[in-house]
Amino acid sequence: MPSPNSPEHQRLRAANNPDDPAAWRRFGPYLSDRQWGTVREDYSPDGNAWNYVTHDMARAYAYRWGEEGIGGISDDKQQLCFAPAFWNGQDEQLKERLFGLNGPEGNHAEDVKELYYYLDNVPTHSYMRMLYKYPQAAFPYEELREESAARDRLDPEFELLDTGIFKDNRYFDINIEYAKAGPEDILIRLTIDNRGPAAAPLHVLPQLWFRNTWTWGCDNYRPELAAVNANQVAVRHRELANLRLYCAPHDEAAPELLFCDNDTNYEKLVQMPAHGHPFFKDGIDNYLLHGQKDAVNPESQGTKVAAHYTLLVEPGQSQVIRLRLAAPDVAEPFTGFDELFQARRDEADQFYACLQEEITSADARNVQRQALGGMLWCKQFYYYDVREWLDGDPGLPPPPAQRQEGRNHTWRQLHNADIISMPDTWEYPWYAAWDLAFHAVPLAMVDSTFAKQQLHLLLQDRYMHPNGQLPAYEWKFSDVNPPVHAWATWRVYKMDQKQHGGRGDRKFLEASFHRLMLNFSWWVNRKDVENRNVFEGGFLGLDNIGVFDRSDMPEGSFIEQADGTSWMAMYALDMMRIALELSKENPVYQDMASKFFEHFLYIAEAMTGARTTGENMWDEEDGFYYDVLNTQEHKPQRLKVRSMVGLVPLFAVEVLDEEMMQEMPDFVKRMNWFLENRPKLAELVSHWDEPGVGKRHLLSLLRGHRMKLLLHRMLDEAEFLSPYGVRSLSRFHLDNPYVYEGDDEDYVIHYEPAESQTSLYGGNSNWRGPVWFPMNFLIIESLQRFHHYYGDDFIVEYPTGSGQHITLLQIADALTGRLTKLFLRDENGHRPALGNIELMQTDPHFRDHLLFHEYFNGDDGAGLGASHQTGWTGLIAKLLQPRKPNEYHLLTVGDVDAE
Repeated sequence: MPSPNSPEHQRLRAANNPDDPAAWRRFGPYLSDRQWGTVREDYSPDGNAWNYVTHDMARAYAYRWGEEGIGGISDDKQQLCFAPAFWNGQDEQLKERLFGLNGPEGNHAEDVKELYYYLDNVPTHSYMRMLYKYPQAAFPYEELREESAARDRLDPEFELLDTGIFKDNRYFDINIEYAKAGPEDILIRLTIDNRGPAAAPLHVLPQLWFRNTWTWGCDNYRPELAAVNANQVAVRHRELANLRLYCAPHDEAAPELLFCDNDTNYEKLVQMPAHGHPFFKDGIDNYLLHGQKDAVNPESQGTKVAAHYTLLVEPGQSQVIRLRLAAPDVAEPFTGFDELFQARRDEADQFYACLQEEITSADARNVQRQALGGMLWCKQFYYYDVREWLDGDPGLPPPPAQRQEGRNHTWRQLHNADIISMPDTWEYPWYAAWDLAFHAVPLAMVDSTFAKQQLHLLLQDRYMHPNGQLPAYEWKFSDVNPPVHAWATWRVYKMDQKQHGGRGDRKFLEASFHRLMLNFSWWVNRKDVENRNVFEGGFLGLDNIGVFDRSDMPEGSFIEQADGTSWMAMYALDMMRIALELSKENPVYQDMASKFFEHFLYIAEAMTGARTTGENMWDEEDGFYYDVLNTQEHKPQRLKVRSMVGLVPLFAVEVLDEEMMQEMPDFVKRMNWFLENRPKLAELVSHWDEPGVGKRHLLSLLRGHRMKLLLHRMLDEAEFLSPYGVRSLSRFHLDNPYVYEGDDEDYVIHYEPAESQTSLYGGNSNWRGPVWFPMNFLIIESLQRFHHYYGDDFIVEYPTGSGQHITLLQIADALTGRLTKLFLRDENGHRPALGNIELMQTDPHFRDHLLFHEYFNGDDGAGLGASHQTGWTGLIAKLLQPRKPNEYHLLTVGDVDAE
């Protein structure tokens, strides 16, 4: 298959050239939407990150580890940052950052309270577009705080639209666009549309600044921004090329250049007298909003600058601000400006047209493009050196002593300073290990090199713990996420292989495999404490789905986890499959494949009930898997909650073709010896000695009988099957709550389709009913793989009780349809994910702008949780890609084709 050859594809190949990469990725959307309230910036004695640096402090506080802005960009080390700021003449503070509630303030924990959309992006960031909706009245900061504080977990969240501030469309649509003329030549266009009925003023302040690297006592070098003339600012930094910010006049008037420094205003924050540079980070805010004329530097130099434009925008009209960040020798920086923007937009269209040539629906193309654009906007510079954070900086007072035994103190080796895909740039502006694995799949659709880099990044020494554990997320690196890294590695490898005409990146696969073996060993040694191939895992990302916190069990008590053990069975099969691929060039890996085959069989033995003592996870009467609680006082007991925990065994499935088996004689020989000498183990896996379609062999935790029982529950619309996918908890528990009678109290779990009424694990946690994309994605893939073995003769009732029986592949397609229906317009023109908000559903300036939520209401499909989590919900982009008629594996992109 020839490689697509649009200009963006050419730029991407140049950027990915291993011998001489072009610097097209040097600048990108790497500026976070929120740096305040993060663990990195927290130097408190009690670890209260939300209150150590708050939103209101942020405008005067110089950050240690990163920067933030609205629709901003930076270089890939975040040394130089750019982002626009705004003031409507009414607000109490300059709109430099997105506002939201911190964890304790929100009735469902942290929650951004703004309206913005990531509309477009391409892998080299040669074209990017974001839309920010800014009210013309004073922003209702206190109303949002007070109303949210008055609500409890049973109430819906109080959102910006609920304040009425968008009444009569009195707001500005601000399109923030970037187009690259070269790797370090960036055109910036801000288009302001007045959607309201009357003329409205707006101050537009594009800001350029350096991340503060000089305060901490490590390096006192201070870069400089300085005015060249009324329209130009020189950028001087020893590690960056000489650049200049060109500011086009507006209405023939040059902007007012306002300079200050990216230094903390200690006098404002802690009433300490100012020393050294007197023009602080909030100098521009103080100058413009509070009339403090001495707050900006009259010498027109500093480490932060704003170009101040004053606009009056007539109703229904638009105005445009143009800037350019480029080399100092551009003679006519704005000649051909709009033409270049149009060219880059056209090239972005060409790039996506190559991907979307088989998608016939314009609406589906729009959804997919925004999903992928959002994924690319969520690439952020993430800087966190735990050793330095624990020990403190030489130029500042030492951190509190508690820090040495507090959060993340066992991760001193961790040093992150990279561009990483974030789950959500405001609500989760930090990487999470299992989120990142899911992100890699849609990212590989447009930039498989970056996707591979992301997966391999977490396996490097400066990320992975010396004991082999992967870091979970900054709030607690030692938490345990489901081990999906091997799965994602294999999927991305196969996608990349197809994109390169069948040539796989063996170097990536082999390097990842060796590091993954360390992680697999960590799981075996740390999470199977009794050496029974039953895994505990604890939290495992499924926060709030259990009766109680699985990571905080009383001493002497433990849970045998159906999901934890199944994840490890899946992990073993993924590792086996990778080893077999590597064996094609090096037969030594056949021995490793055999080892993981045996691991899988021993785990299957533990899962399927072949144990001599205790209570089995499988309940034949219910036809479902449950966790098993072990305590010192009572005999083992199944926790009979019908949840996603009991569906995870579906994920452990692998199909091996006879042709591949013939190419692996050592693997087959050892496998046959094992099966002949351990016949009871052989009986536990589905039909190993009964070849399926095309003489294929199936490895699975589920034989046909158990799988049909499990699917009977999963495909029941009164239980798991929602109109929009598979719920995380069975709707059976709406009227039949599960109650565990403890010695001191009863623990209850019941179905909740939307926001959880409890905060079992984290303030915004909810797995008690909503639909989550990653789990549905794995269900669909597993059904496809089962069908690849069973073929069309194996049929199941869908939905349960309907009397209609269809194949597993058809069920996978039907589930895909339910998930994609969340975002696509229905017969009434409504998108279920946008909920019952009429403005978003019908207004022409809203209805085609998508939010990619963290999860979705299990009954009506409304988006919930983080509203810009184009992380794992970005998987919608993969589901929208049509499956070819002869291709069983929609999600593995040609891994296995039909006969």
